[in-house]
Amino acid sequence: MQTRMIGKQSVGAIGLGLMTFDQTGTQPREQLADTVRAALDAGVTLFDTADAYGPGDEKGAGAQGENERLIASLLDELGVRDQVFLATKGGHVRTDGGGWDVDSSATHLHEAVDASLGRLGVDQIALWQHHRPDPKVDYADVIGTLKEIADSGKVAAIGLSNANPQQIRDAHAVLGDALVSVQNQFSPKFRSSKAEIDVCDELGIAFLPWSPLGGLADAKELAEKHPAFAEIAGERGVSAQQVALAWELAQSPVVIPIPGAKRPQSVTDSAAAAALELSEEELARLDAS
Repeated sequence: MQTRMIGKQSVGAIGLGLMTFDQTGTQPREQLADTVRAALDAGVTLFDTADAYGPGDEKGAGAQGENERLIASLLDELGVRDQVFLATKGGHVRTDGGGWDVDSSATHLHEAVDASLGRLGVDQIALWQHHRPDPKVDYADVIGTLKEIADSGKVAAIGLSNANPQQIRDAHAVLGDALVSVQNQFSPKFRSSKAEIDVCDELGIAFLPWSPLGGLADAKELAEKHPAFAEIAGERGVSAQQVALAWELAQSPVVIPIPGAKRPQSVTDSAAAAALELSEEELARLDAS
């Protein structure tokens, strides 16, 4: 697989989003282990989790940190820790009943880093990302806390998530080379983050589209709202998902999509997008679809 850069680290051009990884009855542990193996076999090396990911029990209790513990145990079980660039996030929190909230207080963010270090079983987190702005905390104060975290040595690099262009610029002005990535939603269905991609391209920061296959899961929506993705997939003999990821890769050399996958076949199909080169005419059709 072709590679792209996150700071000074080379990773596969397609990553793996782990939000939906869990050990429910529909996702037995061996299936998840097979998915990790298939990802690595296909050249996928960026694995992305967060401290807020996890289904928890039937009432949502215990969700905080569950995904981090799961992926850490799978990597240890398979003996592949050294093959993975493992990223996590903090600042999003789970509430009673499985809901979601945000907490960007300095106290919480520092505690979140320490908790992730423990759950992941590492001395330093390769990439720690601020998950989502908190309306209760001024973003300048958040950036100051991120600088403290960067200087602590507990993380190798800092990323932002769900940040707008000005927030990216403000963070870069303070963090400098310690800021290596921005993770925002971008897909055929959701394209308003193009402005953030442009800023990341300008600053040399990796852009990690989350939910990069949005708009493709429902056949009716795909046919009616994004027909070019289905048409080009048929012409090329590949999946519409591969076309979408190849289109995203073509937006800028800093783009590294992180599609989710829970089955080996899914991650293998996504990884193949890194080798799919779209023509200018095809890209124009997709831009208009």
